[in-house]
Amino acid sequence: MCNNLKVSYRGLIVWDVDGTLIPADLRWLRRAIARTYQLPESAVVFPPQRVHGYTDESIVIDTAVASGVRLQQAEAEVSRFGDVLLEVMDEGREELAREQAAYPGVRDTIEALDREGFIQTVLTGNLAQAATVKLDAAGLNQYIDLSIGGFGSDARDRFELTNVISRRFAERHGEQLDPGRVVVIGDAPNDVACARQAGFHAIVVTHRASREELAQSEPDVILSALEPDVVVAAASRLID
Repeated sequence: MCNNLKVSYRGLIVWDVDGTLIPADLRWLRRAIARTYQLPESAVVFPPQRVHGYTDESIVIDTAVASGVRLQQAEAEVSRFGDVLLEVMDEGREELAREQAAYPGVRDTIEALDREGFIQTVLTGNLAQAATVKLDAAGLNQYIDLSIGGFGSDARDRFELTNVISRRFAERHGEQLDPGRVVVIGDAPNDVACARQAGFHAIVVTHRASREELAQSEPDVILSALEPDVVVAAASRLID
């Protein structure tokens, strides 16, 4: 976690995690859901259109129900999921580092943004502890301040997480967060929608969706890759 407190800051970069910093991979959710609800892994069914861009807890409930678990049971046992997920990820730590290594350019981009005076955090559907494990495994946590991030463990509705970030930023830095100085960087339409409802700028990268698909959500910038100079220039242009 970045411990460099800045009284004056260039802007705030809010990163999505899965699909933006590292490849998305459902194996951890699949294993943890199976273990939480005592299902065979082969019986875990992820409902279409209810995974990418949603919080882990909402995914778990929807997936458990789609996999044959009664809604009441799914809700009653979801409190166990976080501990089970961490157990599963700890067992597969080497696999995690190998299979979900950072996308090309990510580490250099994060370092370049830090040099330019940007504070950086995350907005992710991951539970906070799971996000920490993923970023640690990918070696990406040095310049990212997770203490002001918004996580799936903070709210089941992803659209509530921008308020979490604003509140934590103000508590940590002693000033209100200016929405015009915030840039969300993600890879999906939900990232753009989440940014827009908070008055934040939005940059998306075509790691999973095509330029044409992403253009429909009307982000400020669409990138084909995360290149340090390009990202710094785009973010600077949006907040200046």
